Amino acid sequence: MQHHVKPHGVIAPASVDESGKLSGFIHSFDTGGAVDGPGMRFVLFVSGCQFQCLYCHNPDTWKMHNGKMTHVDDIVAEIAKYAHFLRFAGGLTISGGEPLMQAYFIGEIFYRVKHELKLHTALDTQGFLAEHLEDDWFENVDLVLLDIKHIDLEKYEALTSKPLQPTLDFARRLSAMKKPMWIRYVLVPGYTDDFNDVEKLADFIATLHGVERVEVLPFHKMGEHKWDDLGLNFHLKDVSPPSPELLNRVIGQFQKRGLFTC
Repeated sequence: MQHHVKPHGVIAPASVDESGKLSGFIHSFDTGGAVDGPGMRFVLFVSGCQFQCLYCHNPDTWKMHNGKMTHVDDIVAEIAKYAHFLRFAGGLTISGGEPLMQAYFIGEIFYRVKHELKLHTALDTQGFLAEHLEDDWFENVDLVLLDIKHIDLEKYEALTSKPLQPTLDFARRLSAMKKPMWIRYVLVPGYTDDFNDVEKLADFIATLHGVERVEVLPFHKMGEHKWDDLGLNFHLKDVSPPSPELLNRVIGQFQKRGLFTC
């Protein structure tokens, strides 16, 4: 069997069984996602993430091997059940965890969904591992939902446990490729709401080509119980969701640069 993407560096290669079938680790899927790209979408959540964001609402996806190993054939067959509806209603979004940890695996899914099912495709990522992929890997991705979690280098690392620069480099690369992007920014009071930081981020995003919108996502604690279940310390227990006034102020900062927000 010929596969259409190749593993590289720190990206985990997909497992191939004796029949040549590719497999990877899946956390779950949602057949009616309405907040993960345009329209109603089939959202595939893969396991594995090298980040440990303080506000993460899916810490149960961090360890890749905690997911269920699943054949690409089985995943495509599941998506195909909804393909007729998805062609006019939305498409497929692959999220996580961090999908690029299994780029070989999800690249094959994107290829087959794009060419066999003719669906719109979206990738939800922070782009940290994208430097290990060639530009042609993204040919079967119609839209990138790019998470930029902070613009300050030190604050970003304190928030996520990883450096910021690879994400900024990836944003510029997508811009050069003219790949459609939605920028996602989680608004956490006391962490990502500083006026000057938001100004710098808005200035950066305004330099990019292909940004269709900026999504300002209010912090919530709906995943707090998962931290407790895993025996992890949720550091944001005492942080409240942003007020309407704060949310409107931050949205306004992006809008002043001519950026469409939602």
